[in-house]
Amino acid sequence: MRHDILIAGAGIVGLATALQLQRQRPDLKIGIIEKEAGLAAHQSSHNSGVIHSGIYYKPNSLRATNCLRGYKLLLEFCQEQGVPFDVCGKLIAAVDNSELEGLERIFQRGKENGLKGLKKISGEKAKEIEPNLECKEAVWVPQAGIVSYAAVASQYARIFEVNGGEIYLKQKVVAIRQGSKQVEVDTDKNNGTTWNAKVFVNCTGLYSDKVAKMLGGKAPAQILPFRGEYYDLVPERQHLVKNLIYPVPNPSFPFLGVHLTRMIEGGIEAGPNAVLAFRREGYSRWNLNIKELSETLVFPGFRKIAAKYWRDGWAEMKRSYFKSHFTKAIQRLVPEISEKDLVPGRSGVRAMACDAEGNLIDDFLIQSNSRIVNVLNAPSPAATASLAIGETIAAKVLEQC
Repeated sequence: MRHDILIAGAGIVGLATALQLQRQRPDLKIGIIEKEAGLAAHQSSHNSGVIHSGIYYKPNSLRATNCLRGYKLLLEFCQEQGVPFDVCGKLIAAVDNSELEGLERIFQRGKENGLKGLKKISGEKAKEIEPNLECKEAVWVPQAGIVSYAAVASQYARIFEVNGGEIYLKQKVVAIRQGSKQVEVDTDKNNGTTWNAKVFVNCTGLYSDKVAKMLGGKAPAQILPFRGEYYDLVPERQHLVKNLIYPVPNPSFPFLGVHLTRMIEGGIEAGPNAVLAFRREGYSRWNLNIKELSETLVFPGFRKIAAKYWRDGWAEMKRSYFKSHFTKAIQRLVPEISEKDLVPGRSGVRAMACDAEGNLIDDFLIQSNSRIVNVLNAPSPAATASLAIGETIAAKVLEQC
């Protein structure tokens, strides 16, 4: 089958890219191929559903600029399309004196990124917003909110298809051939289907490095899968949390820490922790793929990461295997929550891009060459920023059309 542009991956970034391309060039034939039987099956629908403000990200980085623009575009889209959302605000809480410096650093970064209405408040003032939170100080972030990114992705797809775009499910990429005038992509359905396109876009998330390597080159980073596990607050204790409560993140560890989140569909989630997944789509500690796990363990970058963060990693493992340790992390924020108040919830897997020297890629990583655009790293806030990232990717694609 022939298309002007072929996108692999029907997650929220792939769908947003298709939508932005279609808006700019409705004359082009655009197709999306997806290996799963449904849309947004992995990172896009296995996150905490938070609309991020951009407070954490390095000023002028792609994460910061795309989050700030993407936030505005996302809210406009949800309003226009009737997707439920709630800009409820969140508290980032310093629970002891050792975290006050980190809280101040986040506060200043938010101001550098142009966020309006940020407030540094006392623990007493924080209780006026979250009565059961115990902390020394907090930062109030009024821009933060909640939404279902699965619902957002579904709406992206609906509009794309209504306007002539084509989405093909159960189409796993198995080979790519790059020519001077077109790209050929083989998928494994019906004894092999070959797709032809002027430009091919790799938005395959957890497998983005593997798809990039199909061209015979070397990807600049390898994807390391980290599973995040959630607990749900039992209904009779959900009153303990009003909206969103976050800890001050450990600056030496690349995750935001266990937090409490009101979900747009109802209920309160606690989590996630962050542990190595034993396969790229390993949503349970029992999900194991020997080949994929071996690729992770022998990768020099992972071994350097493990040596650097082993203490933090061990703490995360204990939170994964022992509910009491997970509960203690939550009790630092809301002491009234007990172990019996938490029941196992869902989990997600985050794609962390790491180079061979053990450096985690902290920003979006999008590379393009002749007729190929590879989205090699799109970490949080990719869902919030999806329409802005889609614009960025679309610009790189249209340069080659």
